[in-house]
Amino acid sequence: MTTESGLLDARQAALRESGWGTRFVFFQPRNLAMWVYLLLVGAGAVIWFRYAAGQANAYGEVLIVATVLFGLYGALFWWFTQRIDRYAHQSRKLIVVAFLWGAFAAPWALAGNANASVISLWGKAFGQAWAIDWGAGLTAPFTEELSKGFGILLLIAMAPRLVATAFDGFVLGAFIGLGFQLLEDVQYALSSAGDQFGANPLGNAITTIVARMTLGVAAHILYSAVFCTGLVYFLGRPAEPRQRGRGLLLMASAMVLHGLWDNVGGIVGPYGLLVPVFWLLLAGLAFFLVIRAFKWSVPRERAFMREVMAPEVADGTITREELDTLAGDRKARKAYRRSGHGHTERRRRGHLLEAAHDLADELAKSGGQETPRVQYARTELARLRV
Repeated sequence: MTTESGLLDARQAALRESGWGTRFVFFQPRNLAMWVYLLLVGAGAVIWFRYAAGQANAYGEVLIVATVLFGLYGALFWWFTQRIDRYAHQSRKLIVVAFLWGAFAAPWALAGNANASVISLWGKAFGQAWAIDWGAGLTAPFTEELSKGFGILLLIAMAPRLVATAFDGFVLGAFIGLGFQLLEDVQYALSSAGDQFGANPLGNAITTIVARMTLGVAAHILYSAVFCTGLVYFLGRPAEPRQRGRGLLLMASAMVLHGLWDNVGGIVGPYGLLVPVFWLLLAGLAFFLVIRAFKWSVPRERAFMREVMAPEVADGTITREELDTLAGDRKARKAYRRSGHGHTERRRRGHLLEAAHDLADELAKSGGQETPRVQYARTELARLRV
């Protein structure tokens, strides 16, 4: 039987390995990665704002509407991602840094320039018609996924303790993809505003916005989450043993799906009516892939939660059932809530889980030490049991 001292040692080891609760400091003047990050994000931001300013004179209303709608879309995704990151919570500051890389550096400073050059080469080699059908799908999966993956490499260099597992790559990759997708979608909305000789710019843009929101759930966000999960597996981390085969499989799968998505026109050819069917098939494959990446990467995070909270079971702060639920999946949480008799009891059980999560976060922030905030979190748990 594990002693209390052994449980506390295991907690400390889990906190060290996971980096849970570690404070992220962005300004690291002696770290070259920070300067590379600032250079590329800054360059991308300048390019983007020049582009937006140039469009604002003709399509200012479209720019405002697209920014607001896609901003709300991004906020909804942000909320959803926070809901699935229920274990060793990632630093919000690092998430913002990842988002900004995806919004400015990856598309505008890196991939955008590369895409135009490579597609131009395809056109010279095989003709413009061929380049229109196949150029994007044979270019963007490489330039865009690699540019987003380079962001993960910089984050590892700036915050090695915080990018400790494949699941960290999953979460940060998703936010890199979110930044990439939102600004790309605004660009598509502005480009469509000039259709039909600009007779109905807002109407054209709204149509594009709706289409991009609908199809975007199986686009850059998913590709980046899967690709960056695979990249962490391929590299290996102190808390995540290297699995190069799995890493290459995930990265290649994300790039292949990306390529197929961009090559829909060339694949279906004259059978344009098949485009929606093909999109639905690819969306289904993308969701299957991202769910598989999640299921592969999340067990290590659940193990960290179990090790951090196990001493609380020994102290009687939480029950064994609650620990199993905290370290379990969505089905376990749902079953725990439903086991309560009546609506009031089910709600109370939900509040108990949230309070237990808060206690885990406070323990992580304190490095496993007793602090007033840790004691307050325990008091809240006790209060909810009354």
